[in-house]
Amino acid sequence: MAMAMALSCSIATSFWLLSFTLSISLLSFTSAATSTGTISAQHSLTGNQTITSGDGTFVLGFFTPPGSGGNYYIGIWYGKISVLTPVWVANRVTPVTDPTTSELKINDDGNLALLNQFKSIIWSTNVTTISSSNSTVAVILDNGNLQLRDGSNSSLVFWQSFDHPTDTWLPGAKLGFNKITKRSQHLTSWKNKVDPSPGIFTFEMDPTGNLQYLISWNLSRIYWASGMWNGQEFSSVPEATSNYMYQMQVVNDTDEMYITYTVDIANNPTYRQLLDYDTGQIQVPVWMENSKSWMPIWARPTSKCSVYGVCGPFGSCNDFTSPFCYCVKGFRIKSQADWDLGDRSQGCERVASLQCSGQNNSEEDGFFKMTNVRLPDNSLSLTMFGSSHDCQQACLSNCSCNAYSFNSTGCFVWHGELLNLQEEDNQPDAGTLYLRLAASEFQTSESNKKRMVAYISVGVIVPSVVVCLFMLGGLVWKRERRRAIQNSKVVHNSLVSFMYDELRIATNNFSEKLGEGGFGSVFKGSLPGSIDIAVKKLEGLYQGEKQFRAEVSTLGAIQHVNLIRLIGFCSQGTKKLLVYELMPSGSLADQLFRSNSNVLDWKIRYRIAIGIARGLAYLHEQCRDNILHCDIKPENILLDDAFVPKVADFGLAKLIGRDFSKVLTTIRGSRGYLAPEWIGGTPITTKVDVYSYGMMLFEIISGKRNLVCATESCFEFFPSVATSKLINGDVEVLLDHRLEGEADMGELAIACKLAGWCIQDDESSRPTMSQVVQALEGNLDINVPPIPKFLQGLSNSWTDNINSHGNFSSYQNSNNCTSSSSL
Repeated sequence: MAMAMALSCSIATSFWLLSFTLSISLLSFTSAATSTGTISAQHSLTGNQTITSGDGTFVLGFFTPPGSGGNYYIGIWYGKISVLTPVWVANRVTPVTDPTTSELKINDDGNLALLNQFKSIIWSTNVTTISSSNSTVAVILDNGNLQLRDGSNSSLVFWQSFDHPTDTWLPGAKLGFNKITKRSQHLTSWKNKVDPSPGIFTFEMDPTGNLQYLISWNLSRIYWASGMWNGQEFSSVPEATSNYMYQMQVVNDTDEMYITYTVDIANNPTYRQLLDYDTGQIQVPVWMENSKSWMPIWARPTSKCSVYGVCGPFGSCNDFTSPFCYCVKGFRIKSQADWDLGDRSQGCERVASLQCSGQNNSEEDGFFKMTNVRLPDNSLSLTMFGSSHDCQQACLSNCSCNAYSFNSTGCFVWHGELLNLQEEDNQPDAGTLYLRLAASEFQTSESNKKRMVAYISVGVIVPSVVVCLFMLGGLVWKRERRRAIQNSKVVHNSLVSFMYDELRIATNNFSEKLGEGGFGSVFKGSLPGSIDIAVKKLEGLYQGEKQFRAEVSTLGAIQHVNLIRLIGFCSQGTKKLLVYELMPSGSLADQLFRSNSNVLDWKIRYRIAIGIARGLAYLHEQCRDNILHCDIKPENILLDDAFVPKVADFGLAKLIGRDFSKVLTTIRGSRGYLAPEWIGGTPITTKVDVYSYGMMLFEIISGKRNLVCATESCFEFFPSVATSKLINGDVEVLLDHRLEGEADMGELAIACKLAGWCIQDDESSRPTMSQVVQALEGNLDINVPPIPKFLQGLSNSWTDNINSHGNFSSYQNSNNCTSSSSL
């Protein structure tokens, strides 16, 4: 836990030097500071200009990490240290390329804003409570806190960087949660050494309200916890108390819960806490002037290998080697450039492809035995197989199976990527893993051949008569496998290849339809072991076997708490099916619009809105291939028994590359949720999902369809009403009347304003989904949005417009519309 700050020599000498030091000289880009030391309406900051704290400890200005390709950021760094060490970054995800034509200034609305060379605002403090821009100033304090405040009254602070930390926790800053404003302060690691955009590790207070701190991977897997605060210490890090260097304070009252610390400046002026992008640890580095470097004196978790997924897919971890991450046998680094920068999220890839596809059966796959290994997550338990040989054959029979393990508890197989491997693991639960490799990997030496567990091609090692017997046995085994799978149990998150007949039996011949969408119908089923599933029969898909399996493999690797989990698939000729976990609470549409359902209270609705936004942000920004959903609507949001939302049907639309430059040739989506880009001929980006999310958010607020029709005429379009009321500040009337006013009015205002921004005509005016998450969580202030032009046209003559467009028929029903005349 970063709160522990012991400085014994034994701890100090046990940590390796911190890799995160951006070693460029400050002379080239930090020499000219503004004369006032502040940013005001009369003094902006551009080029190599900087402002400095009163004692010179901290500097604010443009900087560029070495190797970043000429990307510049507004940041705060230490002014008295020769190695550039940023502690805060404003425009983490939107760098500028020319600081001489970019400008950090006090904008007309009084906010501190960063304008790029095109004079577009790419970052802003975005405060709505500023009365006048003439008296607003930005000042950097001696503790590294950048404040936007009233120039004539320094106690009137509108915004401060301490409330919006990046990867560094400075003395005096709070990390916690404000119970009134709903704002939280948490750390998110850099993506890599040269890219400050948010990475995969997060350090935050327990979001459930417990007074403890957590570190998580991808906001979905907690791998370290401080333990509960008992009034004196955190249970897992009892050393987290005051010492001669610092004093810690923990607060938990009716207004807020947080922890902060102060430092004895006389003993150590350069002391901070850092969430490291490379190791995933929370570290305490101290500046060592003699060696001109940062020395980590404390880190948690102590073992880098206990950090979940630290070495990426098919990467293995060893705390006693340097580097501590490497690829397992038969695999190589997928992206050497990213790996060298400390970003191992892409992990490793096969050197030689498996031969199970039938392209070359002269040499078939085998297994490499890995002993004393921490087994990867997301295994599939096959309880019907009682021997290691049967378990091996079960893996060999499935092209997506990459490893198996057999022990006293049974047979386990792994489909898809192997994550969280650790070799030479001395833990009691360490086991033996058989890694599937191509035959060519075993032909380098005789010693390697001895390590192979099995060849599928038994003709190499047995007489032909045994081959015949084995083939006969294989037919019997395949028949028994179909029968035995009814006793199998799905564990964790594995991707299973099902036979069509297995799914036909599981769904009782597809008798109970749960719903129907643009990609096919969904049926309820049950696997042996009382595991309920939802089976989607895909329609209109004509990919080849290899392409389909590749796309399904991509979907199976996507895991997030707010995305529906893919259990498996079926691909037999033209029969293409996907198997998902079944959500017991149905869809969001069921809960919002069915009269016989219990009314969702506001807290649940707001939590659902945040969860959906998190899931979409993950698809848009954190997947290896950015994924557009293209059909966001309440029917595609499923709810578990705790009403946690799961975005369904993602990845079934076209996968778009990172440049998002291609215009899709067919319109996808549902009426009432389609963005104007679909018919405007402009490139389709993630902002089409943002638009659909905004339309759906209005429905979450009102509890009714946006388009309300009575008999043959539609008499109200709720977004039009909502934006008009929003302008007048009358948001309470927009709330679902069934809630009888029982809602947090602050959250209601945020949701209404956010929905209005999401449905702006110009996609560049819409927020990203990560910004939506920040706004809903109270970490991003938002103004009242302008009324979109298409809503302005509807507000005065709604009935005429509806009649002339055939009950809003310009929004096409199909997920594959070919044309649309008007929005």
